[in-house]
Amino acid sequence: MTSPCKHGERPPGRHDLVFISPEGWRAMLDARDDLAADSLLARWPKMRWPTIRRRALPCEATGLALGLPLPPSAGKKRVSLVVDIDHVASVARPPSLRQARAYAPRNWWPTLDRLDGLALRHAVEVRVFGSLAWQALTGLDYVTDRSDLDVLFEFHRETDIDRFVADVAAIETDAPMRLDGELMGADGAAVNWREFHSGTSELLVKSLARVVLLGRHQFMSGATGS
Repeated sequence: MTSPCKHGERPPGRHDLVFISPEGWRAMLDARDDLAADSLLARWPKMRWPTIRRRALPCEATGLALGLPLPPSAGKKRVSLVVDIDHVASVARPPSLRQARAYAPRNWWPTLDRLDGLALRHAVEVRVFGSLAWQALTGLDYVTDRSDLDVLFEFHRETDIDRFVADVAAIETDAPMRLDGELMGADGAAVNWREFHSGTSELLVKSLARVVLLGRHQFMSGATGS
């Protein structure tokens, strides 16, 4: 499903999957009395399921800030964790749209196929996060009738982003779900694709370090303000 790289080959970026060593899991869970009785969370290290990289809070000055969303059956609880960097075993990008397809509801398949074809034509790499990604990664039931499809469109500087998001919007008109997600540049900075499509002159640009307002051309040129 994923192709992890050993920790140290590159630092974990936003949306990246972070796999923790058994020792790291023990250290994290031993430090959290509020998580000790959670039987589902106790399965994570046994199943070798990943966590996800997130932006650190001001109080999290040391360690690597991670997140873990539990499925609807567990109340959709979002667990925040911090791990010592030495306990990171490997890092991987989110699942590709093609990898996750088999785990999606069948009535989503035509939309996924259209998005995959569109990405191929525009030389954009498309990945999934959110409910479909976690369902594909764990086999647990994350996707419901009310779920969005969260997509990560990784574009290149030569990509015609205006044309691409117009095509995404056209696909959404016939989709059985809402298409949510982001456009991400090579530097890891990202904007909501719908906000970009609206034509607004300033965009809310998210990176692992910060959230900042930038002009459209600044974002497209890779000037993230970091």
